[in-house]
Amino acid sequence: MKKTIIVYCFTFLFFSFALAQPVDELVKQGDLLEKQLKEEEAYQKFKEAVKHDPVHLHALVRCSELASRIGRRQATKEKQMDFYQAAKIYAERALKVNPKDSEANVVMSLAYARMSLLKSGKEKVEHVREIKNYADRALLNNPNNFKALFVIARWHYEVSNLGGVERAAVKVFYGGLQKNSLDSAVYYYEKVKLLSPAFILNYLELAKAYNRAGKREKAVGLLNHLLRMPNTAADDDTIKTEARQLLKSWKA
Repeated sequence: MKKTIIVYCFTFLFFSFALAQPVDELVKQGDLLEKQLKEEEAYQKFKEAVKHDPVHLHALVRCSELASRIGRRQATKEKQMDFYQAAKIYAERALKVNPKDSEANVVMSLAYARMSLLKSGKEKVEHVREIKNYADRALLNNPNNFKALFVIARWHYEVSNLGGVERAAVKVFYGGLQKNSLDSAVYYYEKVKLLSPAFILNYLELAKAYNRAGKREKAVGLLNHLLRMPNTAADDDTIKTEARQLLKSWKA
């Protein structure tokens, strides 16, 4: 009997170790592919890792964030929403593994942020509420999470630009709008710039905020700076194209 138990334990440990090896390798490959800006390939590796280990927190988080990023590049709103909903599902699964994890909360916030771009009216405002809720939770556990701070900055910027119907809906959820939403957006974008100086998208959004605030010269300086920066994400070429278009339109 004792020998049988020992054999069982050995067999269990052997298969557990054998299972861990492919998962770790898939995650390692996914991380490498993401660094190489091959996001679609990285996404597939992380998805495969999750199939082997459904509670692998890092793989779930990467699946969610990559789905949000890849969705942005889809040709139709329907395909975009498919990816954003997948991002939300992966984020939900990550939060079940660890509800307090900063990255799990921030990818849920990002999923809602992406979906909100395809919404309008009251539904958009409901998503806006969730964006801030999850970003705030992410910051509770990591005050220097630059992604969460970027989301908060975008939240303030979008709130400052809501239309009449959406502003009325905001009153239901927040009791009114902050008068300094644009100033707050600039504050948080600047904080992100300090924490993550290589984050190109932040320079673009900060430039937009400064331009709306009437500081065109500062906005132009930020765009010219980002155009000289090396790419660190798959969307950086697209971001630089938008920056060039903005510079051209501002000179017109």
